[in-house]
Amino acid sequence: MLPGGGPGASGMSNFRPNLPVFARHFRTLVVDQPGYGKSDKPAVEGNYFTFAAGALKVLLDELGLDQVHLVGNSLGGGTAVRFALDCPERAGRLVLMGPGGLSLNVFSPDPTEGVKRLAEFGAPPGPSREKMAAFLRTLVFDQRLVTDELVGERFAAASDPESLRAMASMGASFFDPAGYEQGLLWREAHRLRHRVLLIWGREDRVNPVDGALVAMKMIRRAQLHVFGGCGHWVQLEKPDEFNRLAIDFLNGDDT
Repeated sequence: MLPGGGPGASGMSNFRPNLPVFARHFRTLVVDQPGYGKSDKPAVEGNYFTFAAGALKVLLDELGLDQVHLVGNSLGGGTAVRFALDCPERAGRLVLMGPGGLSLNVFSPDPTEGVKRLAEFGAPPGPSREKMAAFLRTLVFDQRLVTDELVGERFAAASDPESLRAMASMGASFFDPAGYEQGLLWREAHRLRHRVLLIWGREDRVNPVDGALVAMKMIRRAQLHVFGGCGHWVQLEKPDEFNRLAIDFLNGDDT
């Protein structure tokens, strides 16, 4: 399980209600991506998706895992796709929720509302709880999920200097000419031969649902499920339905 890349994100913040359900069916690993949670926060070398996919490969090598299914949300979805492209034999099935890099807005403007709020968090005069709350509100359709406790937890994780530097390095990596094209995953999506389940919230304000159209056309073995009344956090807003859908897909045969 690979989480998104908003300020204060971590594996458990993104997948807390999903982990115990998945763990009844699979050996399940929740991974903090580089720069987030309890993982190291080095400067990103090259494009972040490639950098994080390389770190994932090292982790799997260390654990002796030859092949894994990947469940990726937002930034984690982009890492999952880059890993599957670069190490196709190491990736099983892919479950991608509003994946970064693979999403290409056809009708929606760029940058989206959610991306704007993300960029504003660390901008002068610096982070604040109000900025964090504004960003989190773009992630969900049900605004009741953005509690004071959640805002405080995410703000504490995101506002220290090391985390701010890591997030800035991640963002800058997508504009570095040397690795810019590695982040345009939709251009390489035709190379994926894996079974892919794309999951979107109809009211996603970070990576809008029209971003799925090119991926659906380009990926040979893709299917798409859209949840109404749902934003960017499908696995948190629709946990029971998401768990059933994703587990059934991962348990499917290859006939």
